[in-house]
This record gives sequence, C-alpha cells and structure tokens, in this order.
Amino acid sequence: MTSEKLEIVQTQYQAGKVAFEGGQYAKAVKSLEAASALVDRASRLGGEVQIWLVTAYQASGNTEGAIALCRQLTRHPSLETRKQAKRLIFILEAPQLTIPPEWMVKIPDLTALDENESTSFQASPNADIKYAKPKPTVPEPVDLSQVNTKDNRFIWAALVATIITFCCLVWLS
Repeated sequence: MTSEKLEIVQTQYQAGKVAFEGGQYAKAVKSLEAASALVDRASRLGGEVQIWLVTAYQASGNTEGAIALCRQLTRHPSLETRKQAKRLIFILEAPQLTIPPEWMVKIPDLTALDENESTSFQASPNADIKYAKPKPTVPEPVDLSQVNTKDNRFIWAALVATIITFCCLVWLS
C-alpha cells in the first residue's frame, strides 16, 4: 500500500470514528466503508476499520449488515480482530430485552424547531444573571459535658500486646 493511499485510509478512518462518536452514524458508515474499500482487509488496520464499521452499522440500524460483517471477521487473520468480532457477534445476536414504557424517559424531539426557536432556549449574552452565593455552614458547637472522656484501657492493652509481640520476635531471632 502506498503512503498516499494509507494517508487517505487513515483520514477516512479517523473521520468515521469522529462521526460515530458524535452520533452521526450514517456519515460514519460512509467514511468507514470508504476506508474499508481502500485498505487491505486482512491487515490489522483493515480489521480495526471493519470492527468500527460493524458498530456503525449496528448504531445506524443495519443489524443484519453488522452481523454479516462480524461473521466474516471471526475468520480474520488478526487474533485481536477475531476476538473482538466474537465478542461483538455475541452482543449483536443477544435477544432484545423489552423495557416497560413507564421505565423510559421521554426526550422531546427538537429537530423540527426552527433556528430562531432553538436560540430562545439560550440566555442572551447581555442578560444580567445573578447567582446566589451559598451560605457558609457553621458546625454546631459540641457540648463537652456530653463527651465520654473515661479511659477504656484499650490503648494500654494494645501497647502491652505490641511490646509482648516485639519481645517475642527479638527472642526468636
């Protein structure tokens, strides 16, 4: 592979990872597919690109494509890629759990808002925002007449036990 081709693969691979981590799964799939088409699929880098492509497929809703690619990767020459593919296939083929609707939190869809409406949720730059300072907490005074100051002899017992142990160790050595 030429250095120019390797640079293009690295660029597409990094763009795919950044898009995936940013939640842009369709863009990640396109970048990772482009990188996968240019790289030697049997190489370690090819395995990494394809593992990321599996996760991008799954995130974009193409679970069948993710499983099919993952099955191919279980026979990859790279041991690390094979291990990751086996772990992913186990996850991808696991049964989907059903979650009761009352356990779910509904998040409003804000994609339909105009740009003007979306900025209404932000504070204006000239707004005079006043922050309340937290009041310092003062610990309550301790009534010393309630404190037990009676000697419980634990210190003396521990001191005697330590001296006896030390003497035994000196005597045995």
